[in-house]
Amino acid sequence: MSAANADSAATTLPGPAAAPGGPAAPAGLSVVVPAYRDGHRIRATAAALREHLDSRLGTGPGAWELVVADDGSDDDTAAAVAAEAAADPRIRLVRLDAPRGEGAALRAGVAASTGRRILLADAGLGVPPEELDRLEPLLAPPAGLPADRDPHTPAAEAAEAAEAAEAPGTPGASALPVAVLGRTGSRLVRALGIPGVPGFRADTCAFALLDGDRARAAFAASTLDGPAVDAEVTRLLRREAGPGAVADAPVRRSAAPTGPPGRRPAGGRRRALADLWRLNAGGLAVAGVFLALSFYLFHGLWADLDGRYLRDALQDQNQWEWFTGVVADNVTHLRNPLFTTAQGMPDGVNLMANATMLGLNVPFIPITLLFGETVTFALVLTLGMAASAWTWYWLIRRRFVRSRWAAAAGGALAAFAPPMVSHANGHPNFVVLFMLPLIVDRALRLCEGRRVVRDGVLLGLFAAYQIFIGEEPLLIAALGMLLFCLAYLAVDRRRALAAARPLARGLAIALAVCLPLVAVPLYWQFLGPQSYHSVLHGDNAGNSPRALIEYAARSLFGDAETAARLSMNTTEQNAFYGWPLLAFGTAVCVWLWRRPGIRALALTGTAALLLSLGPRVRLPLTDIVLPGPWAALAHAPLFESVIEGRVAMVCAPILGILLALALDGAARARVRELRTLGLLAAAAAVIPVLPLPLAVRDRAPVPAFITSGAWKDYVREGEALVPVPLPDPGQADALHWQVEADFGFRLAGGYFNGPWGEERIGIYGAPPRHLSNLLRDVRYGAPAPEATPEWREQARQDLAHWKAGAVVLPSQDRAEELRSLLTGLLGAEPERVRDAWVWRVGRR
Repeated sequence: MSAANADSAATTLPGPAAAPGGPAAPAGLSVVVPAYRDGHRIRATAAALREHLDSRLGTGPGAWELVVADDGSDDDTAAAVAAEAAADPRIRLVRLDAPRGEGAALRAGVAASTGRRILLADAGLGVPPEELDRLEPLLAPPAGLPADRDPHTPAAEAAEAAEAAEAPGTPGASALPVAVLGRTGSRLVRALGIPGVPGFRADTCAFALLDGDRARAAFAASTLDGPAVDAEVTRLLRREAGPGAVADAPVRRSAAPTGPPGRRPAGGRRRALADLWRLNAGGLAVAGVFLALSFYLFHGLWADLDGRYLRDALQDQNQWEWFTGVVADNVTHLRNPLFTTAQGMPDGVNLMANATMLGLNVPFIPITLLFGETVTFALVLTLGMAASAWTWYWLIRRRFVRSRWAAAAGGALAAFAPPMVSHANGHPNFVVLFMLPLIVDRALRLCEGRRVVRDGVLLGLFAAYQIFIGEEPLLIAALGMLLFCLAYLAVDRRRALAAARPLARGLAIALAVCLPLVAVPLYWQFLGPQSYHSVLHGDNAGNSPRALIEYAARSLFGDAETAARLSMNTTEQNAFYGWPLLAFGTAVCVWLWRRPGIRALALTGTAALLLSLGPRVRLPLTDIVLPGPWAALAHAPLFESVIEGRVAMVCAPILGILLALALDGAARARVRELRTLGLLAAAAAVIPVLPLPLAVRDRAPVPAFITSGAWKDYVREGEALVPVPLPDPGQADALHWQVEADFGFRLAGGYFNGPWGEERIGIYGAPPRHLSNLLRDVRYGAPAPEATPEWREQARQDLAHWKAGAVVLPSQDRAEELRSLLTGLLGAEPERVRDAWVWRVGRR
């Protein structure tokens, strides 16, 4: 029922004193009590409230009022309240003509109130009125600040990116709350928003103090008639007044409430859950859209998980499925989850130093064991991108815009931008980013300075979990946040400095929480077996300036050939936003340039794009090479392993925020032509970069020698299987063999990050040896050398180094040349076992 309908169906008796010919005089405090079949206790409640309010606020006619909202009770509730009202004009009755629910009663009662502040209480006084003393200080403005003005402290305004980025007409976040909720217990109930339901504890607005005008506006905008109206109003207050609009404070329960509650009709719990479903239907619909978009992106893979492979994944899908399998194998066999010798024999692999995503692969172990590594791979990508879009949507809607669908568009762009779609081919750690918006939000809360300890602890926990999902994305996100802080310091020094103290304190707390949780894994990563200190990426890891304005291969307007020329490979198209989207973002920044946060976002995005160009920038169509700003970070600890082109991914959420602001502003524009122009401009910017489904190909079959288990007769415990050619970053199908064999054998060679040389420089794959290089060269066209004694001795040494049990040559191009070469090097003819040539070289 709407507020208007509720008012029309309600009767109000009597009212506070009114000036002749004018409206009712406002009260200092309105106490609104919903009632249903509470005739047996409502007089005691009114007497207890009158006694407390008289002693605290005085007995004057404008000090306070009590509004009892009777939800169409069929007992003597209305008569009891009417009798009290006849004796005391500060007590009024609002009566609905039929039972409609606690929400409808509250809505009518709040609408009839006149107080500058409103206290919500229950008919049994489950929380004693004395607890008002705990709530009032939190709602009071600082000394010297008028009570009718919303305060804005420098720390809060500096912290709130929403204040900087809000659309015209959107209220900024106030430094003090406009509502304080009494907290008595169950945080789960409060999170779900299920107050006043039989079987649940009322922990939201059952006892709450609210700013009168804000409360009347929020209740008028509410739609739910059941008890879940509390959760709806809380959400409306946060949306209209900012993230810090609602606070809570601990209150105690009454030792002896005024009486047993009136019994409502059956089905209250079902109604509350139905109301919550209605309340959250919009968010669930957005989540459904994101999930559908993510499934659309990967539907080719889902169509045949056993036979399909992401075409542009190179060898990354093989690698990540291997990581999934080895984590499950280590954990289920109670082995160290941070290390394995399953590949890279004999040295092994430092799993913490690779993108094993323990934070997801460990919880997904049951899925992996039941359905296989490819199912886990597809699930992590599909659910992870959808979840990332939803948390960006949540952050944008919480802090930047009113419109749900504007925020959804921004969240979709942040999670499905061209760089993310490119990485979706085989880098789950760069697309499963659902923790990053939560980390950003918690950092902004720290700047507000309200609950620094709690927010610092949560930030530390969030950061620790993100480390086990993806360290490089966290590092790049931290760089982006640092750039934003510096930019804000430049555009609004006073507010930035005011926010610095609570932020610094919270970061210290976060560090104290995070470090103990990750100390051992990070020690293993940087100082443990097979650790390394940097990764060589080559000279083309930065973005070409043209890559910023062109389109990615899997964008609607993309050209695969152009994108290939301007990127390292298909999984590293790290910018490719297209000139229309960048132009649109620039226009939005110009439109909202007066806001400090917009200027800070613009500077942050510009700095990220410049850093992504790398240490040396070649100007397009010229031979001119200029020094790039990344040169200052290229050799810094941690940053030396970052692919600098990925820094451009910082711009994805920035562009998502700008898109949401533009759509929100256009939707609320009063002139139809402006609305149309804004929507058309947004469409022109976004349509060219809409993602296309990821291409797939048939997966290379696993040799029957492996699937049949025949390998067990040739590779003993502690020995390695040597595929021909050995697995490396260019060809790693043998990793899938191992997955299909349930990690029953170990592999020589491999595709992972490990050390090379005395300086322990990070490289991709195991350190090459003479035999592995030779087999690779011959496989791809080089002539086979003569099997001289020197070559035979080198082959013997390399096989001994790998602890080889068998050399396996599956069917492939140039198989005859490879078989002839190996026969000469090993001095023995191979056995034909099913579909592979096998040389037994281990102990017999």
